[in-house]
Amino acid sequence: MATLGDILASARRSSGGLEQWLGDTDPELAGDAAAAAGRFGLSVSGYARMAIADFTRLAGEEDWVTLMSGLRDSSDPGTTCLAAMVHWRLTAPDCRSRSDTIEAGATHA
Repeated sequence: MATLGDILASARRSSGGLEQWLGDTDPELAGDAAAAAGRFGLSVSGYARMAIADFTRLAGEEDWVTLMSGLRDSSDPGTTCLAAMVHWRLTAPDCRSRSDTIEAGATHA
């Protein structure tokens, strides 16, 4: 069972590996993430890293409770965590994130 750290380390080494892993794990989520990544000119692994950073900075208390409940009940917490954060980013239309600055052509410190 891979941890979130293992998954992210793999993503840094090979974005194709993360994309394949996500496709094998959740094909629908992989397709949605690939489409969103393409809109921002990112790889799927770059989008996943952005989703994690955005979740960490911007998710509300209810989002964290939902994540923790999912992790508690999961037999694969790394996969559950990454998938939940990517899904959250895809469905968080009001999220002011790094992606907003990429789209505007600005850099984010």
